Amino acid sequence: MTERQSTLKKMKHPQRASGSKKAVFLDGSALMAQSSFLSMLDLEQKRTERSRRAFGLMLLKSPTLLSAPAKSRTLEKVLQAVARSSRDTDLKGWYQEGSAIGIIFTEIPAKEEKTVANNLMAKITEALASALTPTQLDQIDVSFHIFPEDWDEQTPDNSNKTTPHVELFRDMTRKKASRLAKRIIDIVGSLCLLLLFSPLLVIIALAVKFTSEGPILFRQKRHGLYGGTFTFLKFRSMYSKNDPAIHEAYVASLIAGAAENKSGTQTVAFKLVNDPRITRIGGFLRRTSLDELPQFFNVLLGDMSLVGPRPPIPYEVKKYDVWHKRRLLTVKPGITGLWQVRGRSRTTFDEMVRLDLQYARSWSLWMDIAILAETPRAVLSGDGAY
Repeated sequence: MTERQSTLKKMKHPQRASGSKKAVFLDGSALMAQSSFLSMLDLEQKRTERSRRAFGLMLLKSPTLLSAPAKSRTLEKVLQAVARSSRDTDLKGWYQEGSAIGIIFTEIPAKEEKTVANNLMAKITEALASALTPTQLDQIDVSFHIFPEDWDEQTPDNSNKTTPHVELFRDMTRKKASRLAKRIIDIVGSLCLLLLFSPLLVIIALAVKFTSEGPILFRQKRHGLYGGTFTFLKFRSMYSKNDPAIHEAYVASLIAGAAENKSGTQTVAFKLVNDPRITRIGGFLRRTSLDELPQFFNVLLGDMSLVGPRPPIPYEVKKYDVWHKRRLLTVKPGITGLWQVRGRSRTTFDEMVRLDLQYARSWSLWMDIAILAETPRAVLSGDGAY
């Protein structure tokens, strides 16, 4: 029995499927509890990442109409409209308890995604219009999202809107207490390390300033948690005004699996050996990872963590396969992580992503402490660092 079949079987016994949160049955229709529905949504996303066969998510949002005490009668009307405009096999449940209903439409034919979306939107709108008053209809926001096409879009930094995959992963992230403990460790740890390395920070800053023209710090836009962007800080290790095209081309080749492991310029993940853009002092900083010390300021600002996945560059994310993007939706990017201590730049891209996902699945504070303890050895060995 597949995981999807197992979950569908539990829908027939909601009290066993979701503990104290029971599915709602009105007019013979089952509405899955939020936890069960989000689990199915996550499962459909993983299936699509493997099969590339798209699915759709329709959301019906109305905090006023679907919340108690008004929801009993109105919800029945909404469910009747949903039942008339969807298949029995489509999954229906609480996307957000008491405020948003979700319907998952699976197995959407390739190259017909937009047509299917428009047809389903028209059907549900017509059904709702026949069941609700004009005033009630105006209070329901209906939207349709296709995975993976629509869910690739990044939300602007100044926008309060989020795409469904972002909201899903926010709902399924760690408990608040665990996140708080991790954040406390980040703040205390980065402050202590900045104080400890403060003399070295000054020496490196002077060395960078007086050995080549340009700013002391290198600033670059990187993607963080949920795909948002932030300004990533490092000591500058390259000549100013260099052309990033050489690295962009290499990253595209690496992600596609075409980068070869041989002497010359294409050898290791995300970094080029004998890169002509690197200064003499920059080569030393990279081999020793001292160029990364300013990232402790990113940790203090909350954009990064001490431990987590490597923050990707925007042109790198554009080359991601569907399943690669999951690494952006798990935990904050970090200064060090499983990739850095287990393989560093010798690891292939797909292996790095799998290590990131493994870290997210099995994360604990003890794991963070173990990775932090292993990091000095990995840095001092210099194995895979360029």
